[in-house]
Amino acid sequence: FTANLSASSSTLAYDREFLRTLPGLLMVTEIVLGLLVWTLIAGTEYFLYPAFGWVMFVAVFYWVLTVFFLIIYMTMTYTRIPQVPWTTVGLCFNGSAFILYLIAAIVDASSVSKELDSHNYNSWAASSFFAFVVTSCYAGNTYFSFVSWRSRTLQ
Repeated sequence: FTANLSASSSTLAYDREFLRTLPGLLMVTEIVLGLLVWTLIAGTEYFLYPAFGWVMFVAVFYWVLTVFFLIIYMTMTYTRIPQVPWTTVGLCFNGSAFILYLIAAIVDASSVSKELDSHNYNSWAASSFFAFVVTSCYAGNTYFSFVSWRSRTLQ
C-alpha cells in the first residue's frame, strides 16, 4: 500500500488544455467576475442591509468553491480519485451555483436604490450587473455539466 501510494503521488499532472475549453473559460470568467461582485459589495456598508449580506455569502462561497474546482480540473485530481462521481458532483455544484446566484442577483438588483445610501449606489448597481453575468456563466457550465453527466464522461 505505501509503495503504491508513493508511486502514485510522485507526479502531479497539469491539464493546460482545460482553460481552452468552453467550460474552462466559463470557470475562469466565473472566478474573475465573481470576485468583482463580492469586492464591489464588500467595499460598501453592505452589513447595514441584510439583502447584500446574502449576496456576499453566495458570491464568496461560490467563488471559493469555483477556485477549488478549477484547481481540481487543472491538476487532474479527478483522475486520481475515481471513487467520486465527478460528473454528478459537477452537475450538483453548477446547478446549485446557478440557482443560488440567480436568487442573489435578483435580490441584489431589487435592493439597489438611491434612497438607501447614495454613495454606495454605483457599486451596488455594478455588482448587480456582474452578478447576472456570473449567473449566466454558471448556467452555461450547468448545461455542459448536464451533457457530461448524461454521457457519463469526465469533462
